Amino acid sequence: MMRVKEILNLARVPSILMLGVVYVFYVLIGGVVFWKLEGDLGRKDLSVLLTNKKQLLAKYTCLNQQGLEDVAGVVNAASKAGLSLKGNYTTDGFWKFTSSALFAATVVTTIGYGNISPSTTAGQIFCVFFAVFGIPLNIVVLNRVGKYMLAIERNISDFLQGKTGRRMCTRFFVHLVSYLSGIVLFFIVPMIVFQQQEGWTHAQAIYFCFITLSTIGFGDFVADSNPDKNYPEWYSILMATWIFFGLAWLALVINHSIDILERLNTHYKQRANRMREEASGNPEGDTPETQVEEEDEIKRSPVAK
Repeated sequence: MMRVKEILNLARVPSILMLGVVYVFYVLIGGVVFWKLEGDLGRKDLSVLLTNKKQLLAKYTCLNQQGLEDVAGVVNAASKAGLSLKGNYTTDGFWKFTSSALFAATVVTTIGYGNISPSTTAGQIFCVFFAVFGIPLNIVVLNRVGKYMLAIERNISDFLQGKTGRRMCTRFFVHLVSYLSGIVLFFIVPMIVFQQQEGWTHAQAIYFCFITLSTIGFGDFVADSNPDKNYPEWYSILMATWIFFGLAWLALVINHSIDILERLNTHYKQRANRMREEASGNPEGDTPETQVEEEDEIKRSPVAK
């Protein structure tokens, strides 16, 4: 009997390995898809750039390879500083107060677009310490805001459940309304604002919204960073507010998704365990994996209302 129990316990170990295999497989599939979608286009872009470079050198005979590199360096430095090259005038660049405050928000939220970064030694050192204390603070605050959002959902759900007496339908309806409201507030409305202020297409604006709120932050599209545009002062404040509450909402959605996946995983695990018990005719013992799950259930406390 002990031998059968040990075999059943060892049979659980591959579930962790299976999860790792699925994760690696998912990443590799993503790499293949990006490779096929972007690889050919990237090679075409490189050939076009080389052709444009030859045409530029042929058109401006006074410009040699070294001169072209110097011009590229000036353009790169101007782009990094937020300086427009279309006119002979100076601007505040990226480091005006509103943009600096927005940059601080991207640091503590770990978005890190990469379009601007501190260039002075003092600024770089301060950025390190600012991030060390700011990132945990940001996580705590977002977690608390997310819990309050969840508490509001549960209060509304409990209220409607008391009126209707239908638990599952009420919860589904409240979650659906919450998701749709979040999509409107943090994707549709910002998409319209970014389209008007930045001149992006709908697809580019939605792409920027998700890349920002998911904290991926590629930096290929960055709002409030075009030196040729005069942005209103409220724009940076609106962006910082959108980022903060949007991160809290998206974290709540991700937590809901994780909870759904965990419930499905538990359901199929319990079903597999019952099949093992029926096959072996022996009760199932505790394993490290089940102990971890039980501890997680014990530690999981309800949100304070």
